[in-house]
Parts: sequence; C-alpha cells; structure tokens
Amino acid sequence: MSRTGTEVGPTGWDPVSTRAVLTLDGRAYRYYSLAAAGATAGLPVQRLPYCLKSLLENALRQVDMRPEARADARDAFETIDTLRAYLEHPAPSGELSFLPQRVMMDDTAGLPLLGDLAAMRDAAVRAGFAPQTIEPQRPIDFVVDHSIIAEFAGRADAHALNARREHETNQERFRFLRWAAQAFRNLRIVPPGGGICHQINLEHLATVVQTVDPEGSGDPGDAPWLVPDSMVGIDSHTPMINALGIVGWGVSGIEGLGAALGETVSLPLPRVIGLHLTGRLRPGITATDLVLTVTQRLRQHDCIGAFIECFGPGLTHLSVPARATVANMAPECGTTMNYFPIDAQTVHYLRQTGRDAAHVARVEGYAKAQGLWHDPDAARAQYSEILTLDLASVEPSLAGPGQPHHRVGLPAVADAFHRAGTRPRAVRLATAAPSPSQSPIQDGDLVIAAITSCTNTSNPANMIGAGLLARNALARGLRSKPWVKTSLSPGSRVVAHYLVQSGLQQSLDGLGFHLTGFGCMTCVGFSGSLPAPIEAAIDIHGIATAAVVSGNRNYDGRIHAKVHASFLASPPLVVAYALAGTVRIDLSTQPIGHDPQGEPVYLRELWPDPDDIERIAGDTLEPGLFRRTYASLYEGTPDWQQLPYPRGARFPWQEDSVFIRPPPEFDRFDEAFDGERERTQPARIEKVRILAIYGDNVTTEHVSPMGPIPADSLAAGYLAAQGVATPALGTYAARRLVPQVMARGTYSSPHLHNRMTPDAPGGFTLHQPGGERLTIFEAAERYRAAQIPLVVIAGRNYGTGSSRDWSAKGPRELGVRAILAASFERLHRANLVAAGVLPLQFDDPDAGAALTGNETLVLEGLDRLSTPRAVVTCIVRGYDGRLSTLHLIAALHTRREVSQFAAGGLYRYSFDLRVRAGRHR
Repeated sequence: MSRTGTEVGPTGWDPVSTRAVLTLDGRAYRYYSLAAAGATAGLPVQRLPYCLKSLLENALRQVDMRPEARADARDAFETIDTLRAYLEHPAPSGELSFLPQRVMMDDTAGLPLLGDLAAMRDAAVRAGFAPQTIEPQRPIDFVVDHSIIAEFAGRADAHALNARREHETNQERFRFLRWAAQAFRNLRIVPPGGGICHQINLEHLATVVQTVDPEGSGDPGDAPWLVPDSMVGIDSHTPMINALGIVGWGVSGIEGLGAALGETVSLPLPRVIGLHLTGRLRPGITATDLVLTVTQRLRQHDCIGAFIECFGPGLTHLSVPARATVANMAPECGTTMNYFPIDAQTVHYLRQTGRDAAHVARVEGYAKAQGLWHDPDAARAQYSEILTLDLASVEPSLAGPGQPHHRVGLPAVADAFHRAGTRPRAVRLATAAPSPSQSPIQDGDLVIAAITSCTNTSNPANMIGAGLLARNALARGLRSKPWVKTSLSPGSRVVAHYLVQSGLQQSLDGLGFHLTGFGCMTCVGFSGSLPAPIEAAIDIHGIATAAVVSGNRNYDGRIHAKVHASFLASPPLVVAYALAGTVRIDLSTQPIGHDPQGEPVYLRELWPDPDDIERIAGDTLEPGLFRRTYASLYEGTPDWQQLPYPRGARFPWQEDSVFIRPPPEFDRFDEAFDGERERTQPARIEKVRILAIYGDNVTTEHVSPMGPIPADSLAAGYLAAQGVATPALGTYAARRLVPQVMARGTYSSPHLHNRMTPDAPGGFTLHQPGGERLTIFEAAERYRAAQIPLVVIAGRNYGTGSSRDWSAKGPRELGVRAILAASFERLHRANLVAAGVLPLQFDDPDAGAALTGNETLVLEGLDRLSTPRAVVTCIVRGYDGRLSTLHLIAALHTRREVSQFAAGGLYRYSFDLRVRAGRHR
C-alpha cells in the first residue's frame, strides 16, 4: 500500500508519487504528471502517442482518486502495464480501462436509456432500497436532436412548421424528459431546437482540460486539479470531439448508461496507427473532400477498431472545424477514434468560440506541461504503423451510391449511379408535377438535396462556401430544379446567425435551401415525404432517383425509402447538384445549367473564392456570437417551458401509453434476486433454431429501424389495436420506449435479404421444422411458445452503423440467444454483450455459407466463457440427420465484458453492484 492507502500495482509503482503542482498565472494547480510517471516507473511516456498519454493519466486517477473501487484499480494498473508493454512492442496486447469524465446522449438512443434508468429505480425499490440507489455518477449531457423531421422544406416558414409538428407529436416523450431532468442529478437536457449533440459538444460543452474541485478527489488540499476532458457518447459520431484533442469515442447505448452509473469502459488495446499529414489542401478543396478520401483510405487499409492519430506538418494548416469533419466520420472509417492532438489551432478555436480567456490559457499551459501539446518538430511517437497522406493530393469527391467509403471523383458520379443496381434499360421518364409547370423526371434525377448533419455544418468554410455558390448561381440566373426537395438543417444556431448576418441565407433561400430546423433530420433519414407527384412517378414507373446530402451515412434506404442511390458531398456540391437536378452529369466538364441568355454555366465559374470565404468568416465568426447563442441553450421554447410534467424520484408509468412503457427486462430482476449470488451460464444450449440468415454489411438500421412506421407493418397493426390512427403512426424513433412496437420492427427492413426466404422482402423467415413462411416476429413468437432458443446467422461487418440499443435489445426480446457472424462492427458487438446476447464469430469466416436454416444447433462450451475470446463449439444437425461441427470464438473481448455477460448483461451487472453496495452500507 502507498502512504495514503492507495494500492501499489504490479509494476511496484505508487501513483501518489506522480502528483505534481503546476503554477499558471500565479495560481497553483495539481495534476498527475506523466513525466513523473515515466521517471518513477521507467516508462518513456514521451514516446507514447498523444491519445495513449491521456489514457495513462486517466489510469493514474482511477487508482489514486477511487481507492474504494478495487476492481477498477486493478483494471487501471493493467492499463498502465499494457501501455508499458506497448512501448516495448507496439502491437495490440492487453486491456485498457477508461473512466470518462462525462457522457453524452442524443434523444433517439438516450430516451430509452433514461427509461431503463427509471425502471432500474423501480427494481431497486422492489428489492428494498431507496430509488436514489440508482443515480448517475458521471455528468450526462442529453441533447434532443433526433425528433424533428424535414416534412416542410423549400419555404420560408419551414422551420416554424417542422418545430410545431415536432412539439405536437412528441409531447409525451418531452414530458418524460422534463421529469428525468428533475429526478436525476448529473443530468442536463438540451431542449429541442438547440442543435446536434456533436456540434454543441464541439462549440460549447467541451473544455479540453477540466478544473476539478479538490473535494471531488477526497484530498484535503486547497489547490484544484487539472485533468484532461474525456468522454463517451452513445452516438457513433462521438469521435468528432477528437478534433479538440479530447479522448472520446462512441459506445453502445447500454454501455454508455453503465459509464454514467460509474462503470469503467474497457476495451482491448487497439492498433494505434499514425496518419502522417503533409502539405496543405489546394484552394477550392473542402474538408469533406478530405474526409471522404481518408475514409476510403482507412477502409482499404483495414483499420477496423484502430485508434488513428494524426500528426505531422500538415496539421498546421488544418483548422479545428476541418479536423472535426475528419474526426466525425471515424465510424465510417471503421476506427474507434480519429484523434488530433492539442496545438495552436486548438487554442485558436477555443478563443474563437467564446471560451473564457483564463481557461484557454490553462488548456495551453497544462497541455505543454503534460507533453500533450503537438510539436511537428518533436521526436515522433511510437505507432503500431504509419500511413501518410499528402493533403495536396486530395481531389473534389463524393461518396456513394450506398456506402460512405466508396469515394468517387466528380467525373465518376454518373458511372457510380449506374453501378448501383439499376436494371439495364433505356432511360425512363415519367411526368410529375412538383411545381405549377409539368416536369418530367427520369433515372438519375435528384429528388433530395440536403445540407445537413454535424459533419459538415460544423465547418464554417463549408457553409459559407455553400452560401457563396448559391449567391453566384443566382447572379447567373440559375435556380434549383423543381423536382428537387431542398433543405438546410444546421447543427447549431450559430450557423443560422452567421448565414443571416453575412446575407448568404438570402441567397440560399433563393435556391430553396430555407432553414428547416436544427437537428439531424435528413442525415438520419428524417427527410420527410417527397411531393406526391414525385412519389407516384417513382412507384408507377420504377424511376431510380438519387439524393445528394452533406451527411455522413448513405446506406441503402437510409435517406429515404424511395431514393435509389444516395451520395455524400460537401455543402457547396449539394447546392451544385440541386442546380443540375441529376447525378447523370460530370460537373467537372459539363455545364451545370444555362443562363437566361442560353449560355452554358460551369461549376468552376460558380465555385466560391477561398479569399471570400476567409473574409466572411473573419467578419462574422467572433467570440460574442457563440457566447450569445449558447447563453440560452437549456431554456427551450415557450412550448417546452410550459409543458406540464410529473415530479418525484420515480416515474408514474402508464401501462396503456403508446409512447412510454416500462421496459420488461427489469421485471426479470425480481426473479430470485440475491445481491450476493453470482449467476452462471449453462454449459450448453440445445435444440437451437436459426431465425434468419443474412449476408455481409447488415446495419443496425436494418435490424432496428428508426424512420416512419409503414402502414402495413406489424408495428402499425399493433398500434392500430391500441387506437392509433394511421396518420399518427409516426416513427420507430418516437416509439422506442414501447417494446411491443420495437420488437415487431426488429429485422423488418425491406432492405434486408434473408437467405431462408430469397423470394420475399426483409422481415420474413421460414418457421421450422414445417417451413411455413412467417414474419420474423411471428416465427419468434411461435418458437418462444415452444421454448426453443434462437440464433441469427450473418456475414462480415454485422452491425455497421449507428449505436442503437434496440438493435441488440430487439433480437433479445425475440428470443435470440446468440448472433453467429463472420465479423462484427465494434460498437454493435459491445451492445450485444451489454444486452446479454452472445456475439459468436466463425473461426472460418465462410462457414456460415453452408447453413440453410433448417438445421438444429447445439452450442457447447458456454461454461468456458470465463476468459475473453473463449472457444464455443456448435454441433449442427441437418434436416437429414447428418452432424457437423463449427468452431466459434466468443467475441467477449475483455474481462469486464466476460463478467457483464455472465451477469446477464451490463444492466444486471451494474444493478447488482449498486444494490450490493447499498446492502453493505
């Protein structure tokens, strides 16, 4: 033990000896010195990548500031040993334990988690404890940004109409949120209309370095502590904050709630790949062009799960908004983080966005004292491997037509559209009437052009560039094509202010890019309906239409169910394609349109001048703008403020609600509860049936839809039986606290292809042994009645996409005990573990191809799931009685995950810890 009672780890290293004092502007601050850590433990910390230095500091604090958490201390010591071993040989080995300073949630994934928290309180009361036994230990920033839909667009009152409909259709959900804000400490809620969580985080919430009150550490000294800001978020694009030198990444929803309850986040040490940046972007090249290039490059290099750390002289020329554009798309790259260390650009951005001057000085002083300050001339950190990118080599780019890493240059867009699965045929035309004049549409025509998402609207250069291109187009007499639905949904109110102040919003309005709302909107598929004549033309004539959006994802069916191909692009290119009205064009060589005199107009003539962008940014982006905008962040509209809501520590559930019901899993917590008893897994599961067999790249959006509830769906039928009229069905996102709706929506996407039912759209399967075709839900209910356990078979990259709790909860509620896949995406794999569904990876990635769905399975060796990556045997009995054997690897990657799964999932694990602690107080 140390002199303060802190446990000394296996290194023989006392973390107390790393405490140091830093004097800034005449005031003393304490901190855990990485240099002292290196001196006392023989750890050459200066060679660690910057992101790992932050994790080392985090481990020191876990040991010293939480002496009561012995298990966490042991994990923290292992983190220290893992980082020591990394310096000896920088290959993945060992585990990292991370205790984030804060947690961020969006409403789509976060609202069900608050429902889980409320239900967990009820379970604590039933077990004989106070409701406050269940309380967030880490601050939660909860942002309502997924509720607004771009139903109205292309008109001056679009924002007001969309906001009014948002409030009208979400009142019950919003009342629940207002109850939660008064019921739980450490919970701050940003009401609807504030912006997108990631952009608010970047512009306002993030501190880079936090000042921690000494009382929080249990130390009686007077000097406060300086610690790096760190976080996890339950949205996959959380790594956007890496642009500010903050360690943070996306976690599964259930894992995020666990972190808020005080659990550490564990993961195997990933590869830390250095991305060496040289040169600078050429004039006219946007940060979007850069991120699409980086995404393609990292996917090609197979950087799945890696920490990417950018370094080199090229950083000097990349602003924080440009870095944020790159960091935001880490999940599309397949990486855990796209990290940019702290430097002069970081400090400039903090000043520009209105952070306090004294605080900014502390950030710089602390970062330099800790060795967290990036110096392009310093000795290179030790990386697992290094990739190089010359920024000057980046070309104008889009990505599509169905994957964010399928980058194409402007000349190749038309060919990419034709490769999107369009049936070989002559170009089809159909007459539609989206405007007073009759307008024909044909294959490849654009029906959605949306400037949307945190990825690009956080970048003033992109947004000002879009406005300038609109201004230049109007000056030449061009207009958006009448069949294009145009919309603008910024990630923060700051964007709206500087566009209005500069006069550029008026130009955007002139092309139909009126403000539709502050939220994710089209980026997450909340694009609203298309004009009825357009939808009719698509349905009747089979027109293959397109969308161009400035978002970060374009998976099949995500942007709109009736859009055949979707492309990601920078905001200026979104405007350009709205002018062209089609993706069957090479904008680098062909006219974008013709002026009133019939003269051709080319994109190069309209492209914004970089000097104009810089001048307007300098005139409009001043610290006071950010301070004024964020001063009222938590107030909300009068409708929000006047909304009645219940009070008290426990939520008064209404069993007949069609928006908010208690999650059923917590009822099972009452079964033979004993806070001292450890649960064990059965050694084998027999008579297992296959619910469905899917191929590669099944996304969480396929598993758990978020968009409109189809009128002919099982979910709609259930709601109709509850008295909900068809026009009021709304979206799956709005009903995520109604398990009966979400279970019926699980695996119901028409974009899924179940190999057991090749002639049917997604959502169907064959019930065995009879082979009757049923919906997934109906078949699962029959199996449940017969007490038959289920598995789902899948190919590579199962679980690509957003972090959605119901993509793991849904299969569990259907009776799925395990997912057998060739490989899993990182976030979803963790979500399955947290939900108590076992992710099993085929030892031979192609082994699942031999299964047909009429087999019965036996899973053996489940009692060996006491260590990470244990081997499970699957005995397959075919319909003819023949037996074969498959070898599976349990994708439980850390000891913490092993413990959580053994407990029945993270909730049960965390609940038991808290109730057990309450019992012993």
